[in-house]
Amino acid sequence: MNNPTNTTHLFKYFWLPLYVLLQLTWGGFQSLAGLVLFLFHLRSPHDFFHGSIRTKWSSFNGISLGLFIFTPNEEDSDLLKRKKNSRSLLKDQCDRISVHEYGHTYQSLILGPLYLLIIGTVSWSWARTKRYRDLRKIYGVPYSFCWTEAWANRLGEWILKEPSITH
Repeated sequence: MNNPTNTTHLFKYFWLPLYVLLQLTWGGFQSLAGLVLFLFHLRSPHDFFHGSIRTKWSSFNGISLGLFIFTPNEEDSDLLKRKKNSRSLLKDQCDRISVHEYGHTYQSLILGPLYLLIIGTVSWSWARTKRYRDLRKIYGVPYSFCWTEAWANRLGEWILKEPSITH
């Protein structure tokens, strides 16, 4: 009796409200930070992505803060020019980043108030410091080499049954 309608029903009426409640309580610190960032990008396009609030901004970077995820906007013509990709390739990359960032929302559910300290610190350092950017560039180390990023990929792919970022 496990048909898609029952699964959808369980997700919509049981898990989705619980997911939101947990993000706003157990993941309250990061959700508050996400709300502040959301308000700074109020004019950017927003939608719901499997219970999270997704903001599509003009950066090719993604970030996840509790209930809020921020991903590149595949409709942004400047982003398309900067990445020098076809629109369909850019859309695929943005979709994969969304899956990855959604995986981080589950890390938030697991770690609660420790998320920013554990995942945030490691993830930010891996993405932003010159040492790690150079390491990835010179040696071809994939972005998912870092344990926090690999874990987010696995969680997002497992939950959504969609591919995440691979490099």
